[in-house]
Amino acid sequence: MTRCEFFTEDDRITGFSVSGHSGYAESGSDIVCAAISAVVAMAEATINDVCGAKAKVRVKKEDARITLTLPASCDEEETVQAVLAGLLLYLCNLRDEYPDYIEVLEV
Repeated sequence: MTRCEFFTEDDRITGFSVSGHSGYAESGSDIVCAAISAVVAMAEATINDVCGAKAKVRVKKEDARITLTLPASCDEEETVQAVLAGLLLYLCNLRDEYPDYIEVLEV
């Protein structure tokens, strides 16, 4: 199962961590893992490369984990929060469709 955790402080999403393999299908054929990987990569690229937020990104391949942590503030805060809210919504919709393979938590 893939675990998606969103970190919040007051009403601000401060980052996320996505880890594990969904187990929906064999590696290379797993549509749930592919969907999660694609949307997480798009969110990270938008936050850092388009918005210039300078979020800290850590990848642990051995744990199949990516963690993104925002700085205390960023110039494009409203846009960055919209991207993170969209990521959260998309992952929740995916969880609703594949509940045995993905969990989404707000911590």
